[in-house]
Amino acid sequence: MVRRMMPVLLGSLAAGSLSAQGLTPVEQRIVDAIDARTGAAVALLERVVNINSGSLNPDGVRRVGDIFRAEFDALGFATKWIPMAEVERAGHLFAEREGTGPRVLLIGHLDTVFESDSPFQRYVREGTIARGPGTEDMKGGDIVVLLALQALADAGQLDRMNLIVAFTGDEEETGDPLSISRRDLIEAGRRSAYALGFEGGVGGTGTATIARRGFTDWTLQVRATPGHSSLIFRPEFGSGAINEAARIVAAFHEQLRGEEYLTFNPGLILGGTDVQLDDLTRGRAFGKTNVIADAATVKGDMRTISLEQRERTKRRMAAIVAQHLPGTTAEITFQDSYPPMAPTDANYALLARLDRVSRDLGFGPVTEVDPGMRGAADASFVAGVVGAVLDGLGVVGDGGHTEGELVDLDTVGFMAKRAALLLNRLTRDPVP
Repeated sequence: MVRRMMPVLLGSLAAGSLSAQGLTPVEQRIVDAIDARTGAAVALLERVVNINSGSLNPDGVRRVGDIFRAEFDALGFATKWIPMAEVERAGHLFAEREGTGPRVLLIGHLDTVFESDSPFQRYVREGTIARGPGTEDMKGGDIVVLLALQALADAGQLDRMNLIVAFTGDEEETGDPLSISRRDLIEAGRRSAYALGFEGGVGGTGTATIARRGFTDWTLQVRATPGHSSLIFRPEFGSGAINEAARIVAAFHEQLRGEEYLTFNPGLILGGTDVQLDDLTRGRAFGKTNVIADAATVKGDMRTISLEQRERTKRRMAAIVAQHLPGTTAEITFQDSYPPMAPTDANYALLARLDRVSRDLGFGPVTEVDPGMRGAADASFVAGVVGAVLDGLGVVGDGGHTEGELVDLDTVGFMAKRAALLLNRLTRDPVP
């Protein structure tokens, strides 16, 4: 059962308002190391933001990956670049080190939604705000990962840890099929006890993500008997393809809407006597008002909070489609994309551990984000194979996926401190 999510407001950081409480001497050294390194981390953020790494720019994605790879090499990680040319993407950066205790998977991504021809290309800083492609989604989150690990190394804690860092190169536009493009991430999840995702913190610094909705694409194809429009509804001609498509979409709306965390959106519809679907987003249709349409196609997506909700909704949609109007046939097909990340008890337990860390730092409580506020992310792919998942641990900003994207630079060190102390405690004292 999904627990009721608490409303959150975008948090702000007031200088001098934070004070550490209840930290061990080792944890205080970690915090001090982050303070000492934050300036260099912000400079590195500027460097990587100024390299275009749109998902379809493989050279740029690799260049950003090379920069992070050098940083992880310096920390003693065994790094590798996993090419993804077979799915027409740049590839992924993985870094691993063997230690003791539970293995933790740290997830980020190198790519952005802004391709080489976008006018939005450069990092611009105005006080504590930085604007630029990927500042918030999610090169800022990658920097949080690196800064936390550097501080753990400075405090002598990194060598004992069992870690995998996975920075994918196509999160914003995943390579197809997913069985290839997410193969290595899922395998890393199978080998890990916990997964921590560093997408931006939706709702401010006092939140984390314990659930995300997955999404499934669907395609409805309708066929009917063509004829003169004056003959429509006669037994030998029936109701036409467009009427049948309209019946089905209207029935989806009436019978399925209102269930918590379930959405379904018909995003494209074509109908007529000649329908050509060119790709997932566009097509052509020809028809005349005096001719019964013999074809219609509708494409949409469905978002669900659990596998059970996803499969149950598929069955309900298929049953509606099966109730054909006279003279028509219809078929619906589904293509699962990002799986749902359900709000499990283990995820809540991990959130409670983060909340304790945050309070001990003097940062205040951490509550869960309503999954209706979140899109899909790579953490969802490992949700079914690791013991517990927590996401939204990256920087806080605004305007993601738009030319107004920005990050509050004060949250770089803030979020790195929480992440580093969570790792330090989690690897010493696992969540039951």
